[in-house]
Amino acid sequence: MGGSLRDILLGRTPHDWDLATDARPEELQSLFPGAVYQNTFGTVAVGRDGAWFEITTFRRDHDYADFRRPQRVEFGETVEEDLARRDLTVNALAWGGRPGEGDRLVDPFGGRADIERRRLAAVGAPADRFGEDALRMIRAVRLAAQLEFTIAAGTLAAISRQAELVQHLSGERIAAELQKLLGADRPSIGLRLLEATGLLRQVSAELAAQRGLAQSKMAGEDLWDHTVRTVDAVPRDLPVVRLAALVHDIGKPATAADGHFIGHDAVGGDLADALLGRLHFPRVVVERVGLLVRNHMFSYESNWSDTAVRRMIGRIGEPALTELLALRAADNVGSGLPADAGALDELRARITEQIEAKAVLNRAGLVIDGNDLIKELGARQGPILGSILDRLVEVVLEDPARNDRPTLLLLAQAMLAEDE
Repeated sequence: MGGSLRDILLGRTPHDWDLATDARPEELQSLFPGAVYQNTFGTVAVGRDGAWFEITTFRRDHDYADFRRPQRVEFGETVEEDLARRDLTVNALAWGGRPGEGDRLVDPFGGRADIERRRLAAVGAPADRFGEDALRMIRAVRLAAQLEFTIAAGTLAAISRQAELVQHLSGERIAAELQKLLGADRPSIGLRLLEATGLLRQVSAELAAQRGLAQSKMAGEDLWDHTVRTVDAVPRDLPVVRLAALVHDIGKPATAADGHFIGHDAVGGDLADALLGRLHFPRVVVERVGLLVRNHMFSYESNWSDTAVRRMIGRIGEPALTELLALRAADNVGSGLPADAGALDELRARITEQIEAKAVLNRAGLVIDGNDLIKELGARQGPILGSILDRLVEVVLEDPARNDRPTLLLLAQAMLAEDE
């Protein structure tokens, strides 16, 4: 049922299968010993040959009171009743039949014809479907991006009228759809629909404020156009970078003054933290994206010393640095420049050279640590100990040959004396 059949008709490989029946949960449990009744919505998990399959009794949803989920569910008698509660016609498909009837495609709402037209349309009255679950509006936009479909005029108009209902959704549900949208070949299709329908403003007023904000990038395009182009320019296999690309200039509307955006990277880092926090992205993702946003305005020059390159590697860290360079390359493309503008390829090569030379980049690379300073020099735990280690890192960044135990202990001893 549902999206799996849609994918088959499109020549795509389904990720999973929805199984449904008119049998009640207790009947399924009697037919399949060991089956588990999972919830109050009629879903029974059946184990076979080490795998589990979910089978759901036909349903009729009732009483949507919070624009998110049904308050009450009734079991239905026919597959047509079950399909009538689906969101979009392309998902309101089933394959099968009653015993003796033979299997057939069940398509009561014209889903197959919409697949052939490459369009998305709500089942029945769009306003009713979106009033039942506001996430369906974001899902429609996400599917438009993933499948590269258009959205039927009536369905699109209903999304625009009811966009405010998204305020009732949890951050987790929005984030899940946003991640899928950003994983499309061309996220720009969905991102432009989010902005055009008003959904973007409900998710992030700061991002929506980019529409109409001029900047000296590409003629005739505004900041939102730049953001969308930047996201598209990030490879699909870099999901963290695509997310960072979406919010990399989120601080510009708040810092706009006389055609400049001074400090937008720092402001943007805080705004990105707040937005991704509201959407309940994992903490490590929020931290990584914030790091990329705060540092995406670096300016490399060919006359940088090796010390400066090592200092950059130490400040950003190896994994994040690879992502930062990918973000800058996409930012270049989004600005109408070559991906390697700003001598990115040269910087990338120099970074690789320093990493392969195993240059000391932080405390972990020193041949001594805090315990050595305590045992050998009588130092005490505290901020002074940490400060000395950081100063030793700076010494070694300048001259890697000084990463020598006796040398560093002598230097540390002098630093301790200065601090007493």
